[in-house]
Amino acid sequence: MAMDLKACLNKLEQAGRLAHVITEVDLKHEMAGICAKLEGKQVLQFDRLKGQKYPVVSGMWWNRDNLAAIFDTTAEKLPFLFSDAVKSMSSAPVAPVVVEDAPAQQERMKQPDLTQLPIPTLALLDGGPYFSNCIIIAKDPDTGVRNTSIHRLMVTGKDRLGILMDTGRHLRNYYERAQERGEALEITINNGVHPAYYVAATTPSSAAPLEVDELAVASHLLGEPARLCCSHTVAPEGIADAQLIMEGEVLPHIREPEGPFGEVSGYYASQDDRWVVKIKEITMQKDPVIHMLHPGKEVWNSVGLTAEAGIFQSVGKQVSGLKKVYLSHGGSHYHAILQMDPPQNGMAKNAILAAFAAFPALQMVTVVNSDVNLYDTEDVERAMVTRCDPAKDIIIIPNAFGHELNPVVKDGMAAKMGFDCTCPLPRAEKYTRVEFQNVDLSNYQIQ
Repeated sequence: MAMDLKACLNKLEQAGRLAHVITEVDLKHEMAGICAKLEGKQVLQFDRLKGQKYPVVSGMWWNRDNLAAIFDTTAEKLPFLFSDAVKSMSSAPVAPVVVEDAPAQQERMKQPDLTQLPIPTLALLDGGPYFSNCIIIAKDPDTGVRNTSIHRLMVTGKDRLGILMDTGRHLRNYYERAQERGEALEITINNGVHPAYYVAATTPSSAAPLEVDELAVASHLLGEPARLCCSHTVAPEGIADAQLIMEGEVLPHIREPEGPFGEVSGYYASQDDRWVVKIKEITMQKDPVIHMLHPGKEVWNSVGLTAEAGIFQSVGKQVSGLKKVYLSHGGSHYHAILQMDPPQNGMAKNAILAAFAAFPALQMVTVVNSDVNLYDTEDVERAMVTRCDPAKDIIIIPNAFGHELNPVVKDGMAAKMGFDCTCPLPRAEKYTRVEFQNVDLSNYQIQ
């Protein structure tokens, strides 16, 4: 399997899933504007960016078929592939290895200058250029266990970034314990990696306790130990095959303006005084390709696929009959649709509660039977209006913890809602769906 971003891009190109933008493009708004027009189609590589010498690629995650080509599977099987990888953390974790002569350290920028890197300004009201998908590696201040996660990073100076660390995230926990000691939290910021590392970084906290190294997920997907390299200025390692590594530290007791930023919710996260990262050194491959995530389908797929895996594992342990999990694009990553055939009445409601516990960012959970296509919004809506009795099949949970980037969440809390859209047992004849003869259209002349 291809182990770095360039090899993944070669694989996509061979499969006809990579397009090159050869017209010169401005990093401020124009690049993202092109992505917005072509969202969901081929991966885009911008070969000529004004004032920059390195190309930028975007769109790897906005089409599940693109990812399936990299992982040699189908789009439908992706969540189960990721689910098995998440499960490996507890069943047979494979630890990463530290290697020498890392490709990511072929060139060094000892005096960091972020203006020399092609970092786009995405949405029209964004506060500045953003790294939208870098993988951050930190170490627990007490145990040394690695944590791998993704947080937005706004460029505020040549060697300075603003960072959002969400409530409840492991990186925030590490930072707060380091800050109590008056210490900075050392990190590496890795850009341009194989998507296996991204899956590891977006594994839900419920599936990856503080004492677990999520890089075991990447090892499972790669079929060999994840490759790290020793940093020059900080304790956490970098990803050896990344295109770019920034070594830095999150400063204690310092807050500076960060935002606005067009977030996963489809709305802007407002500007506020947030945490600050000082970059100490930058290393990179020769002729690196920088990787950016375009807000929208890329976020919904990247968060969705890994969250689906975690929800499937967690809910599947508690209730029988679960078939699939899908985080709908219309609901950002706040709406999970569960497909299941409950062996007993009431189990769908248990599944709703288990899903909220497995992925606390959820705002809504809908459960449908296996004869409903959970990827088809019309089919799901039909199940809602024909199988859900509002008087007994809607669950409302008031004052629950919610995701702070969702505008409906206030002071960390909001009501959550679940819909049981499964047929009551025993299944009545009135729920028999209309079907037609299956024919092969290639046998017919149709003009």
